Amino acid sequence: MTKEFKLTGWHALAIFGGCFAVIISVNLVLAYSAVKTFPGLEVKNSYVASQSFDARRAEQQSLGWEVYAEAKGGLLILSIKDGEGKPVQAGTLNAVLGRATHVQDDRTPDFAFDGRAYVARETLAPGNWNIRMKATSLDGVAFEQRVVLHVES
Repeated sequence: MTKEFKLTGWHALAIFGGCFAVIISVNLVLAYSAVKTFPGLEVKNSYVASQSFDARRAEQQSLGWEVYAEAKGGLLILSIKDGEGKPVQAGTLNAVLGRATHVQDDRTPDFAFDGRAYVARETLAPGNWNIRMKATSLDGVAFEQRVVLHVES
């Protein structure tokens, strides 16, 4: 003889509460992981940075530079062109190559100007990459840009 199971209100409440407990626990773990792995810091003090933003932007836009990046054949190519489409050799160029979502793959490519573009030997895994570049023109105007690069598999 088997005992018949009867679903009561307490059983339904326990099942309902258990499901919500699992959902909330998973959400908390994912939120903690997201905050822990992504620094999210662009500048140390956004108010101070905002005070000179318009002037810096106008100065940078006066250069008329367009920046493109591509990866092919084990090379990372960063092309800077002026308003007329001619290659630009910057006075200084500093760049950090990395993923958009974390900093563990960040590295500083050793770019060399070949007369047409800046080239560095880099083998990149497929996916989205960012190049956070800071350059100055030959007359000292600062230029900053984040260049998005998508590498096909």
